[in-house]
Amino acid sequence: MAQQERAVRTRRAVLEAAAGVFAERGYAAATIAEILNRAGVTKGALYFHFDSKAALARGVLEERISAEYHVPRELKLQEWVDAGMTLADRLPREPLLLAAVRLSADLQGRDVFGSAWPAWAELTASLLVEARARGEVLPHVVPEETAQVFLGAWMGVQFVSQAVADWADLDQRMSALFDHLLPAVAAPSVLVRLDTAPDRGARVIEEARRRSRAALAGASS
Repeated sequence: MAQQERAVRTRRAVLEAAAGVFAERGYAAATIAEILNRAGVTKGALYFHFDSKAALARGVLEERISAEYHVPRELKLQEWVDAGMTLADRLPREPLLLAAVRLSADLQGRDVFGSAWPAWAELTASLLVEARARGEVLPHVVPEETAQVFLGAWMGVQFVSQAVADWADLDQRMSALFDHLLPAVAAPSVLVRLDTAPDRGARVIEEARRRSRAALAGASS
């Protein structure tokens, strides 16, 4: 068991080190040597988990979407908003997400290690499909099409936020994106109930953490 736990910690350390290097330098300029130095592991330990730089990039991208901060809601459209707003809150602080964004935008490397964009679009589409089944969206909404439009807008928002404010205003820009997009998607009776405030992501993350702590306390009592 101890050996297994060490292996999990080593893999995580390597992924986080690789994410930091990819986020700062991009895929082409990143080196295994720098990743090893940051992770503080041996070459053998790294290659036990990832046999190449491309495998490292794929490993980072596989960590791109997490249900860690998902909180079920009465409205599926609120879950969609929450997913976007928690991502906006986390992105400036989490190298794994920053690396996923940079790797996904690497047009030359995407054929080698893939992209996070399809999974992000799939998450949006799945939530919109559920929202449509519940009567939360307008009749004309096609979930897969809306998901692609949202993905394009979201990527533009984060690139602009990075360029002009080093992501400091990403929460505000994400909130504005939802405020502009949702009237074309949500049924009026649902629209007025949605919370798209800039601090929504931070509040959802804190709520998810409280729930997790309560669940752990209940399990140990």
